[in-house]
Amino acid sequence: MVWMARDMGFQLAGMPMDPAMIGGMGLIVVGVAVAGFGLLPRRNLQAEAQAARVHVSAAEDAPLTAAHWRLMALLVIALVIDVMKPASLGFVVPGMIREYGVPKSTVALLPFAALAGTVAGSIVWGLLADIFGRRASILLSAVMFVGTSICGAMPSLWWNIAMCFLMGAAAGGMLPVAYALLAESMPSRHRGWSMVLIGGLGAVGGYLAASGLSAALQPAFGWRVMWFLGLPTGLILILLNGAIPESARFLLSVGRVEEAHAVLRRFGARIIAGPDDGAADAEAGLAHGPVATPPLARNHLSKTLSLSIVALTWGLVNFGLLLWLPADLTAKGYSMEALSRLLALSALIAAPTVFLSAFLYSRWSTKWSLVLMIGIMALGLALVLHIETTSGPSLSPILPMALLIVGSNGVLAILLPYAAESYPLRVRGRGAGWVAACSKFGGLLAQLLAILAAAPAVGPAAGLIMIPTLLAMVLIAWFGAETRGRDLRDLEADPSPLLATARSGG
Repeated sequence: MVWMARDMGFQLAGMPMDPAMIGGMGLIVVGVAVAGFGLLPRRNLQAEAQAARVHVSAAEDAPLTAAHWRLMALLVIALVIDVMKPASLGFVVPGMIREYGVPKSTVALLPFAALAGTVAGSIVWGLLADIFGRRASILLSAVMFVGTSICGAMPSLWWNIAMCFLMGAAAGGMLPVAYALLAESMPSRHRGWSMVLIGGLGAVGGYLAASGLSAALQPAFGWRVMWFLGLPTGLILILLNGAIPESARFLLSVGRVEEAHAVLRRFGARIIAGPDDGAADAEAGLAHGPVATPPLARNHLSKTLSLSIVALTWGLVNFGLLLWLPADLTAKGYSMEALSRLLALSALIAAPTVFLSAFLYSRWSTKWSLVLMIGIMALGLALVLHIETTSGPSLSPILPMALLIVGSNGVLAILLPYAAESYPLRVRGRGAGWVAACSKFGGLLAQLLAILAAAPAVGPAAGLIMIPTLLAMVLIAWFGAETRGRDLRDLEADPSPLLATARSGG
């Protein structure tokens, strides 16, 4: 259908949705459901009870092996493909406005739907990662990337928006799952810098891939080609998934001991027998039992609340203030040339922030690195508020913009790795997924205000956002735990109240 419209510039607006297309969309939904059922691991309660009596003897101080480097390379490619999906939205909006002849406020519903999808996807995929496994959840995202590529052939704008929600769900779920897999596969000596660096490279690479492919393909094939890229990139991710190992700790938790042995041999670790303290059956039964999302057991509540506020604040800054600030500066008389130089300088500042964050996170402190980056973001907000409320000569906007970008990029690079290292195995996917959802929810709130034309002026917005930012900094400093070099097995020794009751025979 798209190819037949090539002489019209690949425009399909106004064409009817024929029965074949509607039937194909139905088959996609059925196919994703069948794929999900096929990925559901078979459980053997007896094997799980036996597996609870052994534990992973990870080479926590071991050097990196070829298997570690291969896993990191594969996850960088996976995250580039993942980030590329929502990053493409900015490049399709101009073409959609021209083809559908609708105002910007209507097309703004497209990124809004995608952000809503990422919120839902982060929560759902976090749950799936704890039930299906880390690798299986990544594979399900790839299947949905292939399925949602049909957006490129949608004649209707509203069908595009609906499918964009599903694409966002698949994209939003992969990142916290990848961090959970890395946290359980890397030696603790290398876990911090590898997670921060891989997440940063994936984000930068995804935006570069989206912009490069848009520049190369859109002039010849129109904006719809950016949707069709979901087909080849999804298939690439499916092929790569065969080389991504499942987390050995997850395999043990579902009683797949032999598979866990095979994975651990590749990473220079082994499984050893542990003492039978009479709680093996209880632990096996609770490993995948119903757990609230986010994990709200008493010993998780403070960390979940602290990380949620950090994530929400980051979303408000990144998807709200940083998007509103250029328009505000233009209204104040800054030329587009000066503004372009400012944005280019800001982009140059953002790239090294990833490496700085990885260095501080792995060499100094995980907890205080996050506090530092939140503090830099708060300082940027304070300077924006100062500029907006000062009537006379004021600071150049370069400094507050630079501080906001360094702080927000630093928080983005550190937050999800820190969340993945803060929760035990049985709720790690759910915990990291919830924090990721909160970061997108902040952006969703900012976008909703923009769509409703209810966004506050930049000065008051900076002042309002600064309140939860400072609160987040205090909460992390007070409740946050230092995870640098920590053996993640220590987290399993910090049971929830339910598990403590089982162990005591209550």
